Amino acid sequence: MRAFTVTSSSCRPKPRGGVRHAICTAVACGALLAPAAACEHGPEHRSPGGAPGAASAPPGRRAAEDRLPGVGDRMWRQVPAGAGQAVVVYGDYRDSPDSIAVLYQKRGAHWERTASWPAHNGRLGWTTDHRMDDEHSPVGVFTLTDAGGTLDDPGSRLRYWQDDSAFESMLNPGEAHARDFDYVIAIDYNRVKGVPPFDWSRPHGVDKGGGIWLHMDHGDGTSACVTLPESGMKTLLRILDPARHPVMVMGDREQLRA
Repeated sequence: MRAFTVTSSSCRPKPRGGVRHAICTAVACGALLAPAAACEHGPEHRSPGGAPGAASAPPGRRAAEDRLPGVGDRMWRQVPAGAGQAVVVYGDYRDSPDSIAVLYQKRGAHWERTASWPAHNGRLGWTTDHRMDDEHSPVGVFTLTDAGGTLDDPGSRLRYWQDDSAFESMLNPGEAHARDFDYVIAIDYNRVKGVPPFDWSRPHGVDKGGGIWLHMDHGDGTSACVTLPESGMKTLLRILDPARHPVMVMGDREQLRA
């Protein structure tokens, strides 16, 4: 068990070891107690015109039958050829906080829909140029590598870091958002892979935001995260397999089809 501490009720740059960090409380991710810094995913490759941390696919033609439903040429080119699992978040509209999350798993050359859940995204919808505090979720394709939460590991295949009690000391059990971070899967947007979701390193700069997660739903839009019911979070934690290189494909339906 590893303890994590959160020291501020807002995200702000803080120098540490020559790297700038955003120190953020539990209110940073999702639409929480007050407007807070957006929750975002982690870096590594940056495709042309894409968000920091967007997955990149190798060049070459992809068979039409391999394509994820509702995903057009522009987004499909960002899906790595080796991905065997995909969580696709279909936003209702560009300015809507409502969406549906669908888990697809590749069987041979075909993608099979294996589960789906109602979901919420940024309270102001979606953007292709996410900035901290803009209350939009970033459109893009991102890897899923790290998980954690305030509760015991439910059987996660992704590496799981449990928080000892930092969030409980900040949120009263009776509050609407007290369970938001029971389970968390980090979306690799502007973050370092292989570290806890609660690590606030921002390789592409604090202004691009960070701390964008999949986490427990609280019934409405978020600061930038994507939220699912508890059943969805547990299912994803138990099914997403690092050996199958899971990715998150997310955006409003119009931009996904482009």
